[in-house]
Amino acid sequence: MLTPRITVAAFMLMLMTATCYAVGLPDATVIDKLTGVKGKANEKEGVYKVQVPRSELKVKVAGAKVTPPMGLTSWAAFKKAGEETMVMGDMVLQEDQIDPVMDAALNNGLQVTGLHNHFTFDNPRIMFMHIGGMGSEADLATAVGKVFAAVKETAGGKAKHVTTHVDPAKSKLTTSKLETLLGKGEMKDGVYKVTIGRTTKMHGHEAGKEMGVNTWAAFAGTDDKAVVDGDFAMRESELQDVLKALRKGGLSIVAIHNHMTFEEPRIIFLHFWGAGRPEELAKGVKGALAKTAHYEQ
Repeated sequence: MLTPRITVAAFMLMLMTATCYAVGLPDATVIDKLTGVKGKANEKEGVYKVQVPRSELKVKVAGAKVTPPMGLTSWAAFKKAGEETMVMGDMVLQEDQIDPVMDAALNNGLQVTGLHNHFTFDNPRIMFMHIGGMGSEADLATAVGKVFAAVKETAGGKAKHVTTHVDPAKSKLTTSKLETLLGKGEMKDGVYKVTIGRTTKMHGHEAGKEMGVNTWAAFAGTDDKAVVDGDFAMRESELQDVLKALRKGGLSIVAIHNHMTFEEPRIIFLHFWGAGRPEELAKGVKGALAKTAHYEQ
């Protein structure tokens, strides 16, 4: 009697195939219930996806009407990942919805991985917030459900939006307080700006502060009322902690994206904005800086 011979490679392929089939789809019943949305399965990819069209938005791009199938649909896709489940998604938001929806994601264990525009000349302005996470189906679906709920609750201009009238030409800032918190900066044209360098490598060559790999914060206004805008340069592993620290400090996130490609280590850039007393704004920035690796000013 001949014994069939199986090579190691063939055995591993069989094992991987069996494991793949054994994993199957995420639990649709659990996801539908906890997200509040009826989803759809893609058995070939092993993905269960829930979608919420922002059909109430009346958006025009350069005069052309844009509808949900043209990119105005929020979604979250679930897939088995070993003993856990992973989720990826994209939320369609108006500008005033960014802060509350981001807080809903971060406060419920999800990561925020991108924030940017998909259009230009759109009216009203639409932003897209990408989310991700790894864990149990129930925890992820619950978190996504709270994100969807935050989108619904803040739709139609219901989110808070503060307007601050500040003219840099009339700035009267006590910069010593800001310098104590953030380090030495430069006052120019009514704006006090602190720039802190980081380094990475492009094509094997070091790129640093003067090449644009830096974190900066620019303040204008008075000691009672000021604004700050800035840009954080950070490694991917630092992003979530920086986001949470900035939101804790009352600062708004404007964009999360890359400025380069093929850099090592990869650097993510996060643009922020805030309004209030300058010292409190600087404390918010300092709290986020504390979540990053060593900087050289």
